[in-house]
Amino acid sequence: MASVKTRFWILISLVTISGFSQGMLLPLLAIILENNGVSSSVNGLHATGLYIGVLIASPFMEKPMHKFGFKPIIVVGGLLVFISMALFPFWEALWFWFILRVTIGIGDHMLHFGTQTWITTTSEKASRGKNIALYGLFFGIGFTLGPLMTRLLSVNEAFPFLVSAVFSMIVWSGMFFVRNKWPEEVNTQSATSSLGRFIQTGKIAWVALLPPFGYGFLEATLHGIFPIYGLRIGHDVDILALIIPCFAFGSILSQLPLGILSDRIGRRKILLYVLTAGSISFAFAAFFETSIVALFILFTLAGIFVGSLFSLGISYMTDLLPGHLLPAGNLMTGIAFSLGSITGPYLGGLFIQFFPDISFFYMIVGMLLLVLGAVFVKQDIRVRVDG
Repeated sequence: MASVKTRFWILISLVTISGFSQGMLLPLLAIILENNGVSSSVNGLHATGLYIGVLIASPFMEKPMHKFGFKPIIVVGGLLVFISMALFPFWEALWFWFILRVTIGIGDHMLHFGTQTWITTTSEKASRGKNIALYGLFFGIGFTLGPLMTRLLSVNEAFPFLVSAVFSMIVWSGMFFVRNKWPEEVNTQSATSSLGRFIQTGKIAWVALLPPFGYGFLEATLHGIFPIYGLRIGHDVDILALIIPCFAFGSILSQLPLGILSDRIGRRKILLYVLTAGSISFAFAAFFETSIVALFILFTLAGIFVGSLFSLGISYMTDLLPGHLLPAGNLMTGIAFSLGSITGPYLGGLFIQFFPDISFFYMIVGMLLLVLGAVFVKQDIRVRVDG
């Protein structure tokens, strides 16, 4: 069986291929549906299938993990992802593809829930931020490389799906060399029901759920609404396609340094710094939104500062919660991210519709300032009691 270090890198590899599949699926299906004459509104609604899958799966995963351990959750999740990916070329029907999207959302969330909880519960406090930053870094690398698969459409429409399915299956097979492990048992003083543990988790670590929400809001809004806004203010579609990845590129640059720094000076302090700097970056973007060069620079800076909100939020949540609540906490960060991913594009669409003369970036600044205010008022007290 694999050593602890080998197990860690197998889990990281699974996260990378998951990011790759998600990063490929969003633009790939959007392009195919657009070429098939599907309206933009239906196209956008179709894209929510991934996040709907996350929300459907979330309430039903904590008990199976406590009963069966981390490995079965990850194995089943990976199986759902690569089988669904392989089925896309076999039947090109809108409703069938939506079901596959939902299934991939369920599988991806099982995979992330298992790997994320395994890493957070087995990492030493001194290296927790670094390990979770590596988790976020490699997901980001996969998510950034995924859209490149759209170029394979010129070869054959089925080719990108099959390549992704094969990659996923190869990485997934590494789990058979990993020994199963179980999360910390729920003790008699803790809540006996999943609902009770969710409530307890929310009371203790509510502030740590806001950065993942903010990251989901940012990622989905920048990918789904900024292109529309950018076209309306006169930018070329090819330029917008180059500006948007700058945010992900910036997050890759800073993910690991911020994780290591948060181990040294504390999660809350780092969150206060990056949220402030991210708000300033997007405020400048509102002033210089007509400048292509400025947007390239400011999207990269914003990614450097707030592109790590998800992993920093997980690290903060892990610091705050006792061990038996970590599975519930990891589930709730996934739910928070999905809610941000769903509400961001919807609110962004409403904003540019009803406030056409106000910069779209001010809405993002407002969201970041709300999260910043919540983190600021939260006292920096060590709540977690191990064991």
